[in-house]
Amino acid sequence: MPDAVGAIDQGTTSTRFIVFDRRGTILAQAQREHEQIFPRPGWVEHDPREIWRNTHAVMREGLARAGLEPRDLAAIGITNQRETAVLWDRRTGEPLHHALVWQDTRTDRHVAALARDGGRDRFRAVTGLPLASYFSASKLAWLLDHVDGARALAEDGTALFGTIDSWLVWNLTGGPDGGLHVTDVTNASRTQLMSLATLDWDDSMLGVFRIPRAVLPKIVASGGVCGEARAPFPGVPVGGILGDQQAALFGQTCFSAGEAKNTYGTGCFALMNTGPEPVASSAGLITTVAYQLDGRPPAYALEGSIAITGALVQWLRDNLGLIGASSEIEGLARSVEDNGGVYVVPAFSGLYAPHWRDDARGLIIGLTRYANRGHIARACLEATAYQTREVLEAMERDSGCPIAELRCDGGMTVNDLLMQFQADILDRPTLRPKVSETTALGAAYAAGLATGFWKTLEDLRDNWAVDKRWHPRIEADERRALFAGWGRAVERSFGWVEENA
Repeated sequence: MPDAVGAIDQGTTSTRFIVFDRRGTILAQAQREHEQIFPRPGWVEHDPREIWRNTHAVMREGLARAGLEPRDLAAIGITNQRETAVLWDRRTGEPLHHALVWQDTRTDRHVAALARDGGRDRFRAVTGLPLASYFSASKLAWLLDHVDGARALAEDGTALFGTIDSWLVWNLTGGPDGGLHVTDVTNASRTQLMSLATLDWDDSMLGVFRIPRAVLPKIVASGGVCGEARAPFPGVPVGGILGDQQAALFGQTCFSAGEAKNTYGTGCFALMNTGPEPVASSAGLITTVAYQLDGRPPAYALEGSIAITGALVQWLRDNLGLIGASSEIEGLARSVEDNGGVYVVPAFSGLYAPHWRDDARGLIIGLTRYANRGHIARACLEATAYQTREVLEAMERDSGCPIAELRCDGGMTVNDLLMQFQADILDRPTLRPKVSETTALGAAYAAGLATGFWKTLEDLRDNWAVDKRWHPRIEADERRALFAGWGRAVERSFGWVEENA
């Protein structure tokens, strides 16, 4: 009998394969980074072939480190960077272009043109999403319009589109030799092409973006077996597909309305489960599908997406050279008692929720001769916490439901200074679970439920446990002053990019 589940966690900067046991404990993992490609300012690309090679490699490495064989796996789950768009030839398996990453802003003008006729919320009623270059639809439209021959190939079904989950499933189940072309409802809900009401591609949205239906994958449930793997694990069921943030919500066992989590990675993403009905947002949030188990109605969520959090630490390391490794930022930030009046607004690609300002750009403000590299490092960490507070307050306004605590996961949660400041600025507890890799765990849980490895959602709740809890320590006046300073800094980042520049 299989005694483990494997999860592919394909993220913005790396790909991992993690093997979990029945208690949700990590048995082994393997990881490889892939190249970040920046052809022009604001353009961000990945090589889909490199991502698939890395996926294949980490699957073999991870299973070997666990001392297991493919037959020991009950299922393979997949979680992925979401809005990143891939277009490939079904005959050869070759991408027609580099993948356009969710951070890419090359379609800003196209999006702005669409917004002039009805505003940025003109499609919210159908898709739950504001108009933004963040989502996949405008990226696919760009590929069809700018890659030679792509539109003709798409119209006859020779070219296939997908987010990264589709690309991985297609390759994992055979590629040109019968690979399955599917995506799950969570990833489909991030394209700006799917109707939240029908959970199918919406003809009106396809018309707006000029997308032929033949290029699109079949939409399936998040928790269901969609096929069997071939190489490198022939015969192992493939299921449990969720976009990375929905997977983290699932891994944090936020199965009830009002439960919320925040994932601290390259970007920062807070989700609140809103139950079986979608909640429309008037506070700049996204209404999205949280998950759908096979044969059951979907659960919905409100999401606040923050583009740059962990990536800001990488920027300090790679672009400014203030630290030699990302792990050094906490020590540098602790070298000062406070931010020294310095704020960093990381609007490198504009600001996402709750502002949705494509015209914003990053700034460091409040500099004096007193300020040093420690203050800048601390301000970078604090920027993550400020942005999270903005999003959670928007969730409470939209849902009318107070958030009692915040479940936190992702790489940045190892930073105790950040987690304490997050509790301070929120004025509520923040919690880190014992298994912090909740994105991969959520994909594993969904795959394991689909194959009977776990029987019920309560089995998963029983696995969840707190590793550390932070409580607020600062006074209300200090909290108000700090957050007011952040608000002034954000306002000054607006309007830097002129629409016709």
